This record gives sequence, structure tokens and C-alpha cells, in this order.
Amino acid sequence: MRPFTKLAALTSVAVALTLAGCTTPAPPPPGAPPVAAANYDQLMADLRILSADDMEGRDTGAPGGERARAYIVSRLEALGIAAPAMGRLQPFEAQGRTREGPKTFNGTNILGVIPGTRVTDKYIVVTAHYDHVGLNGGQIFNGADDNASGVATMLELAARLKAAPPEHSVLIVAFDGEERGLLGAKHFVEAPPVPLSSIVLNVNYDMTARAESDGKLWVTGTYQHPNLRPILSPIPANGAIALAFGKDTPEDKGADNWVEASDHGAFYKAGLPFLYFGVNYHDDYHRPSDDFDKVTPSVFQSATELAIAGFRALDAALDR
Repeated sequence: MRPFTKLAALTSVAVALTLAGCTTPAPPPPGAPPVAAANYDQLMADLRILSADDMEGRDTGAPGGERARAYIVSRLEALGIAAPAMGRLQPFEAQGRTREGPKTFNGTNILGVIPGTRVTDKYIVVTAHYDHVGLNGGQIFNGADDNASGVATMLELAARLKAAPPEHSVLIVAFDGEERGLLGAKHFVEAPPVPLSSIVLNVNYDMTARAESDGKLWVTGTYQHPNLRPILSPIPANGAIALAFGKDTPEDKGADNWVEASDHGAFYKAGLPFLYFGVNYHDDYHRPSDDFDKVTPSVFQSATELAIAGFRALDAALDR
């Protein structure tokens, strides 16, 4: 989520990397239901590019974060997704957390709008944070799962919504500063580009790639919004991955309660409906080993299909 300087050069590099980085989707495990037919080259290229070493861990306010922002802007522009009335970029300044203590960060959210066909004056806000923790001790924390994966899933959804428009208007938002304390999300709800009263739901994607440990893409928020669970429960498994519900009850404590664990927490605090789609923790979480080559393509593709199916079901059911 960064400025337009050097955008043309960065876009050219991104295109070259995309062509070089296309990966043939791996087949699902034996006996698993087939993954829905789709071309996943762009999905995998987005993941590879955003988690490459030259992004330097995409820290907020760092050159790697600027490169990631330019890439995401170029992808939205290529899809024809713009936000002319509200501005493509939403800069902010906020104090965030670091290992050394509080620090002021200059970050930038990225916005795109896809008009709805049925409910044009209400918005589903689809979010994913593009920042990660950057460089530490001479090592690059590439954050492939956290959260290049969520951004790639969001861009895949955006492409499909352009091809088959949603019923509600959709705000596509790539947040900055999540790792520093949900800074971009907090700024968004404090200075929203549309009235908060027009936001019917936040769908947040954070860590959508590494579901091998339990075969689940978790949905957090149906305890707070029980009316949403019957909409999602009928969605069948895709490949070896299925939706699971939880990590949002009073019994879920500490790291097992995800209600405020990512950018959806800012929407929750603002009293707005939210759902969080993400995989469970794994050994590479917040470590320099969270790399592209740790991602199993078929698992990521199945989780992305479930995330998109979830959005489509919600879009069709809300405001009926």
C-alpha cells in the first residue's frame, strides 16, 4: 500500500516476476474432493512476489513496504478497480509498537471500489494487511502466509468480482500497520471513506495459505454474529480444506481468541459486523522461515476458494 513514484518501473518488474513465477497448481491429495477448476497462476504469482526477498518483509514506512504498495496498486489498476471519489491511497501517522518500544509510523492504506448490482449504497469491506515485520537481526521476515497470502486471496476475489459483479458494493482495502498495532484499520474506522452506517460487514483475510496442520480455514466472528453462521455452514470442503467456526467465544482465551487478533478487531471495536478468515498458527509464524516455498499450492488454492465462496454466500444473503 504505497506511493506512485517509480510505479511504472516496479510494475514492469512485477510483470516479469509474474511470468517467471507462475506455478502449476498441485493436485489435491488422493481421495480428496477435487479443487474447483480455475487458473491459479496469478494467485501464486501475487503470493510469490509479495513475499520475495526484495520486499524486505514489507515493514510499515520502509522501502520494502513501499514496493509492496506499488505492486498492489498496479494490480488493482490492471483489474480496473479504482476509488476516484475517495482516493486510491489513505495515508496515516500513528504510534505503533516495536521491540524497542513505541514509535511513530507513517503508513498507507490502499483502497479500491467495486460497485454493487443490488445494494449499491451499502458496502462489504474486504480487507487484508500487506505489511509484515520487516528486517530483524540481519534476517528478512518475508511473511508469505502472514499476510502475503491474505492479500493474494483478496486480489483473486477482486478479479472475480470484476468478472461477475457483487450484489453489494465492495471496498477492497489493503491495510498497512497491522503488525504495529492494527494502525491502518484503526485509522480507517476513525476516518472512513464511506459512512460507517453504510458498512454492513467486514470480511478480513489474514493468513490463508498454511492450513495443513488441521485442514481448516477458520471463520471467527459467528459467535458475535450468529445470523451469519447459517449462511456459511452449507459451504462444502474444497480439496482437503474445510471451513471451521470458532476462536471467538468467552471460553477461548489468549492466543486462541482471535476476535481482536487482526484488522477486523478495529471493526469489532467500532461496533461493526465482522468475519475473520484465517488458518491456524504454525511453526513459521512470525519467523524468517515463513517463506513462499513452505506453501503447498493446492492447500492455498482450496483455502482461497473457500474464502471466495464465503464472500459470495454472504453477499447474496445480506439485506434480504
